[in-house]
Amino acid sequence: MKKILAAACLAAAATCAYAQAGWPGKPVRIINSFPAGGPSDAIARSVADVLQNQFKQPFVVENRAGASGNIGADAVAKSAPDGSTLLFGIDTTTTINPHIYKAVPFKPADLRTVMVIASSGLLVGVHPGTGFKTLADLVATGRGKGVSFSSAGSGSPGHLAAEMFTEATGMKITHVPYKGNTPAVTAVLAGEVNAGVLATPGMLPHVKAGKITALAVTSRKRSSLAPEIPTIAEAGFPQLEQEVLYVMMVPAATPEPVVQAIQKAVADALARTDVRTRLEGLDLHYENLTGPAAAKRLTDLSDRYGKIIRATGMKVE
Repeated sequence: MKKILAAACLAAAATCAYAQAGWPGKPVRIINSFPAGGPSDAIARSVADVLQNQFKQPFVVENRAGASGNIGADAVAKSAPDGSTLLFGIDTTTTINPHIYKAVPFKPADLRTVMVIASSGLLVGVHPGTGFKTLADLVATGRGKGVSFSSAGSGSPGHLAAEMFTEATGMKITHVPYKGNTPAVTAVLAGEVNAGVLATPGMLPHVKAGKITALAVTSRKRSSLAPEIPTIAEAGFPQLEQEVLYVMMVPAATPEPVVQAIQKAVADALARTDVRTRLEGLDLHYENLTGPAAAKRLTDLSDRYGKIIRATGMKVE
C-alpha cells in the first residue's frame, strides 16, 4: 500500500509540474530533420506515441528532411518558443553543418539542447572482393593506391568519417556521396565503392550474410548487435573514434519551466521497457544527458570536428 501511495504522489507531483509550466497546453509538433524510417525518426515516433497517450494531446511527427538537417532545424529555431515544437535529430546539424555550409539559415545559438538522448557508432564495412580482413589492411591500401568510400551524403557522419581517416592516417580516399544510408550501403554491396563507414543496423544484415566484411565499429563500446566486431580503438586506431548523438532541441527562448517539463516527460517515456528495447534494437546506447553536460558534449564535438574540417577542406558539394 505504501508503495502504491508513493507512486501516486510522484505521479501527482509530475502532473503538477507540467501544469505549472503550462505544457503541453496545445498539440505538439515533433520535427524530425531526417527522412522517415531512420533511428532519429524511430525515437521521435516512440516518444510521440507515449506522450500522446499520457497527455491526451496530439503529438505529431513531421519529417522535414534536407540540407543535412538544416531545413528541420531552421523550422524549429524560427517557431514559437512555447514548447509546441520540438526538434529530434542528430548532432551534426550543429556540430558539422556550421563548419561546411557557406550559409546556415539559423544560428546554433537559436536552439537549446534539452537532451542528448542516445549515441551510436558507425560500422566500417568493405566489399569482400577487396580482400581486406582488418582495418590495418584498409589503411595500408588507402595509403598506397587509395580507396573509395560511400556516404549517405555530403556532410553526413560517413562523409566526416572519410575525412577523419584521411586526416589521421594519410589515406587517399575518394568520397562518393549517395542520397541516404540505404543507397550508400548498396554501393558497398555492389562493389561500386571499396568501403563505407555507415550506420550499423543498415550494414549488419549484409555482414551476417557474408556480403560485406565488417572491420570495426567507431564507437567507444562494441555494438550490442554484433559484439564480435572490434571497436576502432581495439583495431589500433583510437583517433578515429566517432559517435552519432541523437538529440532533442527547442527554440532557445523557451522558458525554463517548459524546458524542464519537456525534459522530464521525454525522459519518462524513454525509461519505458518497450521504448528502451526499440532503441537497443537500433544499436543505440541510451545517454539521457541534459543541462550543461549536454551542451558541453555538443560544443566539444563541434570544436573537434571544426578542426578536422578546416584541416581537410571538407565541404558540401
